[in-house]
Amino acid sequence: MTFVKVVKDRQYFKRFQVKYRRRREGKTDYYARKRLCVQDKNKYNTPKYRLVVRFTNKDITVQVAYARLQGDFVLAAAYSHELPRYGINVGLTNYAAGYCTGLLLARRVLSKLNLADTYAGQTEVDGDEYSVEDVAGARSAFRCFLDIGLARTTTGARIFGVLKGAVDGGLNIPHNCKRFPGYDAESSEFNAEVHRGHIFGQHVANYMRSLQEDDETSFQRQFSGFVKAGVTADSIEGMYTSAHAAIRADPSPKPKKEQPADKKPKRFARKKLSREQRVNRVAQKKASFLHKLQSSA
Repeated sequence: MTFVKVVKDRQYFKRFQVKYRRRREGKTDYYARKRLCVQDKNKYNTPKYRLVVRFTNKDITVQVAYARLQGDFVLAAAYSHELPRYGINVGLTNYAAGYCTGLLLARRVLSKLNLADTYAGQTEVDGDEYSVEDVAGARSAFRCFLDIGLARTTTGARIFGVLKGAVDGGLNIPHNCKRFPGYDAESSEFNAEVHRGHIFGQHVANYMRSLQEDDETSFQRQFSGFVKAGVTADSIEGMYTSAHAAIRADPSPKPKKEQPADKKPKRFARKKLSREQRVNRVAQKKASFLHKLQSSA
């Protein structure tokens, strides 16, 4: 059989349908989004909540959102740049910071829904598998589903630190321990001690010790923020332990500063000139131009 080149003719392009804009931009996986947003018919208009986790170079964004025809609505949000309020000033994008941000969001959502006392979550952090169960005679636990966007679900990824923090905070999120640090796929065994070490930043502490012994210059460059903040390898676990307690004590967001009523907003555009000012401006330009002509002659 001879090779025939397939030519995309006029009929092909007349029937061509462009993909959604966010698919063309490579931002949204609509195959996954459909399954995360579509609610069962027999649940009518009940929202299907998602735990939306996104990592940037300097921040972690965690939201509880649900979809409507008008767009997504956010029930509550937490960010890792809020962690300095709780004593964590460095390493705001590592696994331990992700755990703290997930814990902060969970306690914030449950406080908003008046479920914080009923579902306290896992108060003793041991890194082991834990799931929230409904309390008999009380309102059901708040249930949501993990939405990680386009991120890779590799074992030990920081996204699962946020998941673990939210579950320990009292949210009912379907999951298993196969993607947590400490899980061995070959033996199908989960080591909770390894996971606990990541939650309390011990993997960072071990790297700090080894780098300081091997290359002091590299240590001073890579951990300059830790050195400046006075955080050492031995004090990291205590920093995160106190942060967990502080988050549980007060998960509410920082109140916004009230702006004075007479304060004018900043203007970045040039102020509009009146007609008199515009005429005067043109007259000055003419006079300057004529003066240059006379001086050159």
